[in-house]
Amino acid sequence: MPSPTRTANPRLAIAVLCVGGLTAALTQTLVIPIQSDLPRLLATSPANAAWVVTVTLLAGAVAMPIAGRLADLFGKKRVMVASAALLAFGSALVALSSTLVPVLTGRALQGLAMGFIPVGISMIRQIVPPEMAGSAVAAMSATLGVGGAIGLPLSAWIVEVGDWHALFWVSTALAVVITALTALAIPHVHDEAPGRFDWVGAIGLAVGLVSLLVGVSKATTWGWGDARTLGAMAAGVVVLLVWGAFEMRQAEPLVDLRATAKLPVLMTNIAAVAVGFGMMAQAIVVPQLLQLPEATGYGLGQSILAAGLWMAPGGLVMMLFAPVSGRLISTIGARITLMIGAAVLGGGYLVAYFLMDAPWQLLLVSCILSAGVGIGYAAMPTLILDAVPPREAGAAVGLNALMRSVGTTVSAAVMGTLLTSKTMPVGDGFEIPTEGAFQLCFLVGAIAAFVGVAIAATIPRRRAADVAAAEEPVAAGVSAG
Repeated sequence: MPSPTRTANPRLAIAVLCVGGLTAALTQTLVIPIQSDLPRLLATSPANAAWVVTVTLLAGAVAMPIAGRLADLFGKKRVMVASAALLAFGSALVALSSTLVPVLTGRALQGLAMGFIPVGISMIRQIVPPEMAGSAVAAMSATLGVGGAIGLPLSAWIVEVGDWHALFWVSTALAVVITALTALAIPHVHDEAPGRFDWVGAIGLAVGLVSLLVGVSKATTWGWGDARTLGAMAAGVVVLLVWGAFEMRQAEPLVDLRATAKLPVLMTNIAAVAVGFGMMAQAIVVPQLLQLPEATGYGLGQSILAAGLWMAPGGLVMMLFAPVSGRLISTIGARITLMIGAAVLGGGYLVAYFLMDAPWQLLLVSCILSAGVGIGYAAMPTLILDAVPPREAGAAVGLNALMRSVGTTVSAAVMGTLLTSKTMPVGDGFEIPTEGAFQLCFLVGAIAAFVGVAIAATIPRRRAADVAAAEEPVAAGVSAG
């Protein structure tokens, strides 16, 4: 059996993959600093403008498992180049637009580019030496969180010094560079597997996910008991159940549900929801607390740019912990590493419950939380890759990334509801969350993280025979293209 393909410059390949992941992920928070101005900038209603954020999250959630399956069928490098090109085209479309429909179209294309990340993760073991694979997977996986953390202060600064369109020109330039580097610096591994793409399954998954996540994401606006919220979520669940039954009958399904039902994969994916919930909770709650006026007695009076800068070190901590996570995975195993990451995340929220009186305290909290997310995110792809055959690696990692997105979407809705559950008036009928509302959010974030610890503890340990089988060489070849 031929040995796996190894690139001549693995560090360059890892750097390209990680920067590509960062570029795709930062689009998730790119418009946050201008979110309140979008109705005016696009000459539309606030309800319509909200879709500029939502459509990217929905497209990303749908894209990740589908991109993974396409990568398994047609080759990972091809799908990554296509994803980066979609990001460049979508970013340019928004940069050239000032009305709602083309902006929504471009933002959806940016979301579809999120498929770059799970495909890159699944490819790493094929192109880098075994001794570098653990840290490389950890670093690439962390880009899901790091990109969002860096995107907020970067976009706030760009908006302060220039026109809002500059956000998307910067994104376009980065995406063009990543497209070229992916084409040139990543080796073409002959990892295409014979088979067909399940178009019906892809459409069913997209419809079910979009319906469910629209209901969840709009619950704070519409109300959890509103007919639209309940109808969207119920329709999504029904479609996904029908989709699951359909997939079980397919010889070549979009997602092998039998493989995902294996305990290591199933419990890792459930843990991904909890960790994703914990990651988004800080991104929703901490900036609001930083920006509330000091006159409230607990707000910290920071500008949008200052709030982003206070949180930016968290993104760097997340990336710095990637090699630490790799060493933990190689010494104590991915399961224990995931438990440690979730425990650190939960501990960070408990610290936040008591330390929220100064910006430097929230910076410390953000760094602790980011360390936990970085460790946890690093461990999950390793658990998935160890449990599925190489020919299904892309789809399996994509599904895990989807479960993280489900966690972040649910977290955004829950945190929004909690923040509006306890408010106080500040004049002209305007209300803001009370200090107790923020503390409740931190407490719920801690509970979600510690639930993640408990779930991770149920992931079966790998047997020696499984380890030996996983370490057998993967048949692959390489070409210059």
